[in-house]
Amino acid sequence: MASVQISLPLPVLPEGWSCEKDFKAIGHLSQTNDRNIEPVGPHFLAHARRKRHRRTFSEDDRIQAQVNVKKVEDDDDGDISEPEDPLLLQREAKDWKGQDHYAVLGLSKYRYKATEDQIKKAHRKKVLKHHPDKKAAAGGTEDDQFFKCIQKATEILLDPVKRRQYDSVDENADVDPPTKKETQKGNFYKLWGKVFDSEARFSKVQPVPKLGSENSTKEEVEHFYNFWYNFDSWRTFEYLDEDVPDDNENRDQKRHVERKNQNARRKKKTEDTARLRNLVDDALALDERIKKFRQQEHARKNKRRLEKEAEQKRLAEEAAKAKEEEARLQAEKEAAEKAERAEGKKAKEAAKNAAKKNKRVVRGAVKDANYFHGAGDAPAAQIDSALNDVDLIITKIDHEELATLTGKLNGKKDAGEIKQIFQDEVKRLVGASKLKEGECKSLSA
Repeated sequence: MASVQISLPLPVLPEGWSCEKDFKAIGHLSQTNDRNIEPVGPHFLAHARRKRHRRTFSEDDRIQAQVNVKKVEDDDDGDISEPEDPLLLQREAKDWKGQDHYAVLGLSKYRYKATEDQIKKAHRKKVLKHHPDKKAAAGGTEDDQFFKCIQKATEILLDPVKRRQYDSVDENADVDPPTKKETQKGNFYKLWGKVFDSEARFSKVQPVPKLGSENSTKEEVEHFYNFWYNFDSWRTFEYLDEDVPDDNENRDQKRHVERKNQNARRKKKTEDTARLRNLVDDALALDERIKKFRQQEHARKNKRRLEKEAEQKRLAEEAAKAKEEEARLQAEKEAAEKAERAEGKKAKEAAKNAAKKNKRVVRGAVKDANYFHGAGDAPAAQIDSALNDVDLIITKIDHEELATLTGKLNGKKDAGEIKQIFQDEVKRLVGASKLKEGECKSLSA
């Protein structure tokens, strides 16, 4: 879009305008104040630096640019300060597959943790130091083998796919598991934690659970080992493939090399899975927490078993006590029944004896009453009739009534009084419907 510029000249003063007669003040200026101003700031410092070193503006700018470049290089050294191995500088560029790309760029301490920015800084630093033109300018040889190694390392590490392939086989990033002796002497969690942290970089599932400490719960420890026994690794081994010949005329050879590489990858993957499984087995066998949890579980099972046995023993003791109590109560009941039977038998015997005695008293009272005959000796018929009537009365009354009758007759000698007692008893029995009227003939008159 084209821009249009319009010139706007200042307006022309009216003809005859004069500042002396036409100027009108709309305010007044304030009074001035004296103040001390301190010379500070980057511009003052630049001015002072130029005055001190007697430089022109261009000279000062050029020198400061060089200082800034040196400062950037020094800053890079702060992050990447790894000394160079002389043997590494002698590597052949064609052997790039066998070289340590991180060591070439001075990133050995970072390895798979190195960021893209760190890789670029390391590349810039190495290029500035080992560029063939710079070596030639310094009077050295124009050998560019290591420079090619630098370029190849940067190419691989800045490509996400190639870098993952290289990290898959980077043995220098692996941490060897400690031996059993080292584990017993050292800190199990510190030594094995480094191993699992190193292996965790291959996990598709993130974050990876930590080994933890001796205070980890049983659930945390079980989750850790379950994770590693079901470890899902993205690790591949394409980096170690044999180069496929780029020859369109020999397709069979190309397919043969590709199949060979695929078989080699599967074999290495299987071996790596077995290696990781053995590593986890070793850690599990040396983990004191597993032994502690097993002891606790064994103690809990023993506690439950002991509690069950104690409960069974308590129930058996209670059953035995209940059985003993039942036997005791049954024995007491039988003893009480036996004593009651004996007492009843004794009471019956006593009642029987008392009844016999009472009957003798009653029958003796009949004799004392002269068999209810009156004066003179009673004939045999009167005696039989009186005795029969008294026996009839005895059969109609119980022991208590017999005892009551005996009590009334005790000590009585008067025949008329004795007869009257018997007659009253006959009336009572007739009234109770136990005797019929006139049934006792000897007591009727």
